[in-house]
Amino acid sequence: MDVVCDLEVDVNGESRFFVDKRILSSFSGKLCQLFQKSSVPVASICTRPLKIILHDFPGGSEAFELLARFCYNKGKIHMIPSNVCLLHWAANFMEMKEEVHSNNLIEQTERSLRGVAYWNWAENLVALKQCQELIPAATSSGILQKIIDSMLLKITSNSESSPSNSSPESSVRLSCDTKSSELSKNSGRVWWFEDLYLFNSKIIGKMVITMVNHKFDHVILSRFLFGYLKSQLASSTPTEKLEATETVVNLLSLLEKSSVSSKGLFAILRMTSGLATDKSCRDKLVAMIGSRLDQASLDNLLLPAPTGMGSLYDVNLVLRFLKSFLGGDEVSPAELMKVGFLMDKYIAEVAPDSCLKPSKFSALVRALPDSARESYDEIYRALDMYLQAHSGLSEEEKMKVCSVLNHEKLSLEVCKHIAQNSRIPSRAAIQAVVCQQSKLKTLLESSDNQHRPTTSSPPALKTKEFKAPDKDAGNQIVLFAEKLDLSTENEKLKARLQGMQWKVMELEKMCRKMQTDMSKIMKSKVGSHGSARLPRLCS
Repeated sequence: MDVVCDLEVDVNGESRFFVDKRILSSFSGKLCQLFQKSSVPVASICTRPLKIILHDFPGGSEAFELLARFCYNKGKIHMIPSNVCLLHWAANFMEMKEEVHSNNLIEQTERSLRGVAYWNWAENLVALKQCQELIPAATSSGILQKIIDSMLLKITSNSESSPSNSSPESSVRLSCDTKSSELSKNSGRVWWFEDLYLFNSKIIGKMVITMVNHKFDHVILSRFLFGYLKSQLASSTPTEKLEATETVVNLLSLLEKSSVSSKGLFAILRMTSGLATDKSCRDKLVAMIGSRLDQASLDNLLLPAPTGMGSLYDVNLVLRFLKSFLGGDEVSPAELMKVGFLMDKYIAEVAPDSCLKPSKFSALVRALPDSARESYDEIYRALDMYLQAHSGLSEEEKMKVCSVLNHEKLSLEVCKHIAQNSRIPSRAAIQAVVCQQSKLKTLLESSDNQHRPTTSSPPALKTKEFKAPDKDAGNQIVLFAEKLDLSTENEKLKARLQGMQWKVMELEKMCRKMQTDMSKIMKSKVGSHGSARLPRLCS
């Protein structure tokens, strides 16, 4: 049979092939329909070849050359994992169906692809690389999913070392109790990680979602995703970095909370700070970090503020973390206290920043409920540093900042310091002293109740009960202070506060003395009379 080159084929504008029109059209339904519609005169065909242009031909010139070899070899070609995918996509594009030729290419490639599970690891990698370049065709044809399933089968059946060959008869189960799960506890590296680092984020996304659906160990998947993103950020283009970041964040959000480390999430936040990630990706990352805020450290939170914000640290971002922490799953008291302790350290760190606004300082303190702190002593120390760094604040602004303190949770030592601190507004200092007096009164009353005999005491043994200054007196002090012109009466008020401080010290001494005296009386009563019944004394 004579072979002529009467057809010029332009493939995607990349390459040109001169082929026999009759041979190719005998296998291709697409070419048959094209030539049937064509009305080119015979004379022109004899002078120059007919030309067709194939746009979006899958696999490009490499795939078309394989297809042409198949046609010229009377419907025969040696199919291997490295070419069967290209042949299958090209056959579908050229409509090489059974209706056109009994020895059609579509049927042959489909038969070959049924053995994907028998391919070894290297062959799967080659085929997956081809799928990466033609994801729409690979997805619609189902080949991509077949290759992914084949690779996952080998991952679970060869968890300790890279496989050379494997078969589906290994009958492994893709679940969290496989060898891959055991490996996550004993090894920091997994053999298949670096092989998959070479693929783009779309392939990785499809593969990891399949792993999640098959209940792969989430600890391994989390470690893989962190490593994958790190490798992509080190060597990819800006667009690829952005796509990889968004893919990894979305995939991490699918994993169990305990399998994703807070440290890793903060690393992503720092590494991708310069990328223009979309809002949904950013929100997911913030939500994941917030839900694990009890695992964070002070260094994690000290994130530099964006350009133009003014302050040294990104306080707004930390406030978003706190909102996510409180708004997510139910928080245990231990977790709440841990975050409260962390925030006290963070507030103390950012307080000296001269650009930190009073409203932001107050928001940081009030972001957590009162139950997150057993004591407000550390908040007071941070407040003192803040006032020292912001000496230009007005008296009203200082009062608003001081209002974050819970005086009931301040120690007596801190209350004394407040009364003597010139940076604290006078009204705030008086409130602290009054609260201190109230605490002393409560202490005296509780001490008196503890040492008072439970049995009826005779009148001669009753001691005169000490009466601490009542709360009305404290209220009168506050009312009186509000009438003062604080700008002119500042020195007088300081003197009054010092006088009150001496009274507080005297109250403490009297309280201790009274406790000692009552203890002696009780001991003498018990020592003199062994019986529980007390003797009746003469008046």
